[in-house]
Amino acid sequence: MMNQLIEFSINHWEMVAVFFAILITLIFVERKGGAQGVTPSTATNMMNTQDALVVDIRTEKEFNAGHITGALNIPATKMKESLHRLEKYKDTPIILVCKSGITAGPSAKDLKKEGFGKVYKMQGGIAEWQSSNLPLVKG
Repeated sequence: MMNQLIEFSINHWEMVAVFFAILITLIFVERKGGAQGVTPSTATNMMNTQDALVVDIRTEKEFNAGHITGALNIPATKMKESLHRLEKYKDTPIILVCKSGITAGPSAKDLKKEGFGKVYKMQGGIAEWQSSNLPLVKG
């Protein structure tokens, strides 16, 4: 297996170089100004001990199909015009939840730019929450 990987890397060094360039860029972009990721268990702990606010950035239809108890639904596409709904939570930990943990980053950066200091994103999103057998409410 290792010999095949080395042989592939030698024969296709251009693809390997591009892969590593993209990987390094992705890591750099995620770390720069991005929100810290939290696991569902850490998120639950933050909700219970720090009164963290969960903001679900999925569409209203996805939100109504199942969401975390007490979550506020602000779709990512409407985040900038809905910031007034979050003003009173500027000093509260805010946990952003999306479908799979990938799209919460840009919304987190928007909130940080607006002065929200404690912004987190749920690793794995609502899919990870469900796979951890944690409850969802409908409607």
